[in-house]
Amino acid sequence: MKVILRQDLDNLGEAGDVVKVKNGYGRNYLIPQGLATLATPGAIRHAEEIKRQAAHKISQKKTDAQALAAEIEKTPLVIKAKVGEENRLFGTVTVQQLAVQLQERGIAVDRRKIDLEDIRTTGEYTAAIKLHSEVTANLKVVVENEEEEEEEETESTEA
Repeated sequence: MKVILRQDLDNLGEAGDVVKVKNGYGRNYLIPQGLATLATPGAIRHAEEIKRQAAHKISQKKTDAQALAAEIEKTPLVIKAKVGEENRLFGTVTVQQLAVQLQERGIAVDRRKIDLEDIRTTGEYTAAIKLHSEVTANLKVVVENEEEEEEEETESTEA
């Protein structure tokens, strides 16, 4: 008996696959449990069409993720932070701060998809953003002292 799987089954195959099983297994277990349907010619064509559409959606999502990755990697994010002795930050730079700055640029990224090392001093860092199972963007993060900019502004207004 040929059946079309509706779900991934470890011992048989993935959803949408047409597999041959023993009559009793298909009739008494797979079909009543809703794990498979009988493989008629029309059902096979329908399953192939669904697989084709799913493959198209996956490739479209990957293409969108690659375009977003290129946009993210174009320009670095500049984070201003309070700095103490030896350029050490008061606190740390968080993924939430990066997500908010990206949102201000018009790039919506879930903060849970950002992988950031522990940032405790000023300098340049790289954050990995997982956009798709096969696409990762590397975001350049520059941490600067916020007081240096204020001092430069007061000097330029005094002169």
